[in-house]
Amino acid sequence: MAEEAKAKGNAAFAGGDFSGAIRHFSDAIALAPSNHVLYSNRSAAHASLKNYAEALTDAQKTVDLKPDWPKGYSRLGAAHLGLRHHRDAVSAYKAGLELDSDNAALKSGLADAQAAASRPPPNSPFGRAFSGPDVWARLTADPTTRAYLQQPDFVKIMQDIQKDPNKFNLHLSDQRVMHAIGVLLNVNIQTPKDDDDDDAGSSESEEEQDDPVPQPKPKVVELTEEKKEASDGKEQAQKEKEAGNAAYKKKDFETAIAHYTMALEFDDQDISYLTNRAAVYLEMGKFEECIKDCERAVERGRELRSDFKMIARALTRKGTALFKMAKCSKDYDSVIETFQKALTEHRNPDTLKKLNEAEKAKKELEQQEYFDPKLADEEREKGNELFKQQKYPEAMKHYTEAIKRNPKDAKAYSNRAACYTKLGAMPEGLKDSEKCIELDPTFSKGYTRKGAVQFFMKEYDKAMETYQEGLKHDPNNQELRDGIKRCVEQINKASRGDFTPEELKERQAKAMQDPEIQVILQDPVMRQVLIDFQENSRAAQDHIKNPMVMNKIQKLISAGIVQMK
Repeated sequence: MAEEAKAKGNAAFAGGDFSGAIRHFSDAIALAPSNHVLYSNRSAAHASLKNYAEALTDAQKTVDLKPDWPKGYSRLGAAHLGLRHHRDAVSAYKAGLELDSDNAALKSGLADAQAAASRPPPNSPFGRAFSGPDVWARLTADPTTRAYLQQPDFVKIMQDIQKDPNKFNLHLSDQRVMHAIGVLLNVNIQTPKDDDDDDAGSSESEEEQDDPVPQPKPKVVELTEEKKEASDGKEQAQKEKEAGNAAYKKKDFETAIAHYTMALEFDDQDISYLTNRAAVYLEMGKFEECIKDCERAVERGRELRSDFKMIARALTRKGTALFKMAKCSKDYDSVIETFQKALTEHRNPDTLKKLNEAEKAKKELEQQEYFDPKLADEEREKGNELFKQQKYPEAMKHYTEAIKRNPKDAKAYSNRAACYTKLGAMPEGLKDSEKCIELDPTFSKGYTRKGAVQFFMKEYDKAMETYQEGLKHDPNNQELRDGIKRCVEQINKASRGDFTPEELKERQAKAMQDPEIQVILQDPVMRQVLIDFQENSRAAQDHIKNPMVMNKIQKLISAGIVQMK
């Protein structure tokens, strides 16, 4: 039952119903509290809802139960990362990599955690100052920093700080940097150099101030040319991209790659050139090249603080390439992890669909690798021995294993249905018996199992239909005949009204929950028929001649809704 709850949780997770998944995984944990996989799955569901505290609790439990399982550390790292415990996330991922040094999911998670750890806190004024889109424009607008921008070492320092604001602390003694941060934060930071400049300016003569060739002027012209050159580069890059798109549509992949590569040469601030080139490699079947471009796009995108959708697109494209490679490598775990990471960046329906396909492929592969009819027969025989000893829960475990080993074995479903019936789990028994009939419609045991379940559920008319259907395939089967006899006795009992008030009340309450009974009672024609049986004997005689009407009346009689006297 824990496995069934787990399967329901996995299905809900795959469908994006994370709350439902948590509920099913919790049910499974209640039945199997020492199963580390259940805590891992619930941690993933909590993380998908951004319930990182709960995800952390489950991840820690996973690691406690199974400290040698790499995926547990992946869950632990993801939860810490969601809570912005960057150092703890790094430690968790590193611990997992000590167990599996080639685990792609752990490597990717470690890279993300390290990148996050190197960034300043979200509320850091320096982080905000250097991350704005107009950093260079504001520095250019200030006369002093505009002059500094002509100094290559200053420009390099500013670029380094923009990539990693924590490096600001390395340049506190540089008065140029202090003045720049004052400009960016719109505050007046007094420095010795600033005072010297003010004094020098106040002591200048009128003739010196009117110098026809002041130093800043040529520098401003040079900066403008640089900006113009950068702008021209972006425009040229866009032209190359458009040419690449046109070539891609014509299936001229080599030309498309050349154009996207040239676009990167003109402008390395736009990761769409990388993702577009990755798409071409994907079409050409050059999956390794596609993956490299996607990984580079993710890395560069994080440096540039690109839109989450762009990073998600790169991860989805990488996952698609890994998925195609998995048909040979059989490594679906990396595919699933990559798609899941893409969904944490941006929840795209197409990515979710690809994730579902990857999980389905993994499940099918596991079933294929687990398939062994000989072992299935052995497990079924073990179950039979335990069933004879009336050890039904133990027998059911072996029947379940037999089904896993051979999902096409109708006998295993039939036997497990018998176990469910003995244990009073009627809905599960009905499901297994119907699966048995689906796999082998000529197997009479499937009909006796289904009929027995329906009989115990007091659905006598349905049970009789099942037994009659079974007789079509095995006319001389005595068990099916006896089943029909028992159903007839119960139906006649209902017709005579031979029920205690409690029995009648119970049957009627159950019948009113039956969709088929509800349809009959809501049918205007059947309402009139029932009225005619009470008030118009001549019309009632005509109704008796109609087999469809009498079939519906018989169902109402069996349900205890109608009594014939």
